[in-house]
Amino acid sequence: MTDLLSRTHAIALDAADLLRPLRGDFLIPKHKHNEQVYFCGNSLGLQPRGARSHVLQVLEKWSHEAVEGHFTGEAQWMTYHEQVREPLARVVGAQPAEVVAMNSLTANLHLMMVSFYRPTGERPAILMEAGAFPSDRYAIESQIRFHGFDPATDLIEVEPDEAEGTFSMGAIERAIAMHGSRVALVLWPGIQYRTGQAFDLAEIARLGHAAGATVGFDLAHAAGNVPLSLHDSQVDFAVWCHYKYMNAGPGAVAGCFVHERHAHSDRPRFAGWWGHEKDTRFQMGPQFRPTPGADGWQLSNPPILALAPLLASLELFDKAGGMPALRAKSEKLTGFLEALIRARVSDTLEIITPADPSRRGSQLSLRVTGGRERGRELFEYLASIGTIGDWREPDVIRISPAPMYNRFMDVYRFVEEVESWRGV
Repeated sequence: MTDLLSRTHAIALDAADLLRPLRGDFLIPKHKHNEQVYFCGNSLGLQPRGARSHVLQVLEKWSHEAVEGHFTGEAQWMTYHEQVREPLARVVGAQPAEVVAMNSLTANLHLMMVSFYRPTGERPAILMEAGAFPSDRYAIESQIRFHGFDPATDLIEVEPDEAEGTFSMGAIERAIAMHGSRVALVLWPGIQYRTGQAFDLAEIARLGHAAGATVGFDLAHAAGNVPLSLHDSQVDFAVWCHYKYMNAGPGAVAGCFVHERHAHSDRPRFAGWWGHEKDTRFQMGPQFRPTPGADGWQLSNPPILALAPLLASLELFDKAGGMPALRAKSEKLTGFLEALIRARVSDTLEIITPADPSRRGSQLSLRVTGGRERGRELFEYLASIGTIGDWREPDVIRISPAPMYNRFMDVYRFVEEVESWRGV
């Protein structure tokens, strides 16, 4: 019987992988003469081969048609952003009218807080997780100050209550129960960037709404990584980027979700011309009338060159069979990585990501025994031989096997290389 933790078994898993051909749809960077072992899709996904042709199509259209390119052909720029709407909705579990690709993640977060963080003297607070990604905390603190309140009292940070810095649902529930009467907005991650912990969005939305707050999510590490059901989860809004698991390129145009119950909302917003209703936009009237749905939060016309790689990536999500198929492989890949680490290098690597697959995405966050200096030594050794992970201070290596392009053999090689370093 084949050893389930052997090289032979890794090769067999790859041979049986129905998504194996997808790897050929990506450009894998080289290290010397070999392909890198790339586990950094949680920071920047690899380039889809189709991205170049989509970008070149836009450049060609621009060169031949100039301004007329807005109005001619199937890929005309006036409606270009609409091409990503339905496939993007499928990835995040939304109605098409609930999603839009626009701006950048933190810009979208600010735009959403303009509409959904409406503090009062009785409800001035925002509740978030302690140790959030800094950009989120900066945005939240600045919004609280902008409204004339004090982050020292009105920014409520829930502390992790589990051993490795993760959060039980009980901790979140207790925090909402304790502070709920003061909370205007609950803003939580879909997946915590440092630990890789995934959260139950529907339950957090239920708890927040029951306390009288609006509820939003930063899905930077969740979109394209785990199945999402934003519409059914009843979240008010969500924001995410497309340069991680969505493979749309560095600084890619970001994504935004607004639940359909707010489609005709009279909530205040920062308005822009492209958010005006489509049928009368070119009448250039002085009165802003928002397009129903998420499109009504747009400001300016879409960045066509930035949308082109996203379109190429979304085609691959559909080719894969959607998030259920990707998630099934992801659980196997990350589970194989976990099993190898626990069996062969547990004296070197400590996994701080939850063991329950339902509480994590593809990422395992690893702490190297011996402290930060030894952790950096391993991280730099891996990079020197072409195995690319991600470092997060003070002492965490993040390894994220992406099911679109990572193989079981990649995972096996990672553990072999850790063993080799340990033996030096």
